[in-house]
Parts: sequence; structure tokens; C-alpha cells
Amino acid sequence: MTVYVKTDVRLFVSETPLPAGLPRAIPALPWPSSAPRCPSHRHVNLILFAPAETTTPLPRTDLRALHILRVLRRRIGDTFDCGMINGPRGKATVTALDAQTLTLAFAWEASPPPAPAPITLVLGLPRPQTARDILRDATSLGVAALHFVSTEKGDPNYARSTLWSSGEWHRQLVIGAEQAFDTHLPVVTHGHTLVAAIAALPAPAPANAPSNRLVLDNYESPAALSVCHVLRDKPVVLALGPERGWSAAERDLFRAHAFTFAHLGPRVLRTETAVIAAVALIRAKLGLL
Repeated sequence: MTVYVKTDVRLFVSETPLPAGLPRAIPALPWPSSAPRCPSHRHVNLILFAPAETTTPLPRTDLRALHILRVLRRRIGDTFDCGMINGPRGKATVTALDAQTLTLAFAWEASPPPAPAPITLVLGLPRPQTARDILRDATSLGVAALHFVSTEKGDPNYARSTLWSSGEWHRQLVIGAEQAFDTHLPVVTHGHTLVAAIAALPAPAPANAPSNRLVLDNYESPAALSVCHVLRDKPVVLALGPERGWSAAERDLFRAHAFTFAHLGPRVLRTETAVIAAVALIRAKLGLL
């Protein structure tokens, strides 16, 4: 017998019969009046501020202020971990609090956080939700740059998403850096052609050295990424195609610019999963894992 148990948030299905006397519907528990709902309820490891924000009070409507007061439950005199975007980490102290603003004092560490890994991603522009995941998680993994490019098989409508026009892409970088307890945000470009993106890349490795330019392709790659060699003292460029893959002309373009073709094995992965797996492998090859 299939039993459906209704709660306040979702419907759970159980194939196990309920014991005699147990009600079939479990009532939702009321939200405690002492626990205010907070739209910023997410776990972060430090809170980032732009340089200009460190000299002015933080509005209490700002999601960071809500997080500080309702999730971290900080009050006047309390501290929390913070960072300046592309700058130092440190501690912030709540020094004043009124109905409109939250005033903070910052004490910065003398040593800056480690620089991001010298990894540049060239990505066929994916659908907006996939791009959000990549922006966030690639930042958490610590890449130096992400270039989202138009491709022959990509959907041109993705470039018109509000993700790019509203500045939301930048917020995803901040979330990724906060998760990693880091302050560095990667360089991000979008809307350029693949030809333009390749032309702007660092110079390739010498002809007799392992290639530090790699492109993932499920169809014409002779070897797995795990067995490809890279130079540890040189920047690495890793290209991943859109959902429908690279075109024949784009593969020729990569070959003409000294890219080595590689794959991630026989399993078909989501683009965002492939990015995480590939960046992790490259970080291991660079001695960063």
C-alpha cells in the first residue's frame, strides 16, 4: 500500500504501511514566533564588502545585514568574518545599530589571501541556470577567469538573459567566494566570439612542451583529461563546449591554436558537473589539491 504523508513543504511517499493508530496526515508545526523568517538564510563562511561599502553604514534592508542580525545573531560589540572584494580578509565589529542602518568597524589582516589558481575557462554560453552554477562553483574552486563565448551550436537567446543584463552574474561570484572563505573574484566576460576569446588568451606552451591549452570534447579526444600533462609554472586554459558540443569548424580552430583534446570518460555529464570535475583534475595536476 502506498501512503502519502502531507507536510507543510512537500509530499513524501512511503511504501511502508503506517502503524495502527498513527494519523495519515501529520500536521505542519507552526513557525516559532521567536524565530523570524530571513530571506538571506544561507550558510556563508565570510561576508564580502566592496571597498566603498566599508566606509558607510549598511542598510538594514541589505541581505548581508539581515544575515548578520538574524542568522549570525550579532549585536553591538560582536564580530564576524569578513573580506574586501579582491582585497584582504579580516574581522568586522558591529559598532552601532538603529532602525535603518548597521554600522561596522573593520580590522584587516596584514597578509592577503592566496591568489586564485592560474586556470582560465572558455565556456560555450550555457542556459542561464547552468551559467549561475558555473559562476558560483568555479569561483569557489578558485579559477582566475571565465569567458562565456558564443558558439555555432549554442542558443543565442541565452545571451539575452537577465543574468547578464542585471548584474546577477556578479552576485554569483560573490556567493562562490564567500563559500570558499576567499575574497578574489575571477575575471568574467560574456558575449564575445570564440575566435576573439582565443585571441586574447595567454601564449601557448612551447611546441616541445606539454600543452597548457586543453579542450574537452566527447567525440574526437584521444585521451582522458586525467592523463594529460600540464606545466605547473604556466597558466592553464580549459575549454568546454555548449550542451550540443563543438562544431567541426570550432574543433579546427582549437587545433590551429595548439589546444590538446581530452575527455572526462564515457559518462554524459551536465555542463556544470563537467566544469567541477575538470577544474578539480587541473587543480590536482597543479599541485593545489
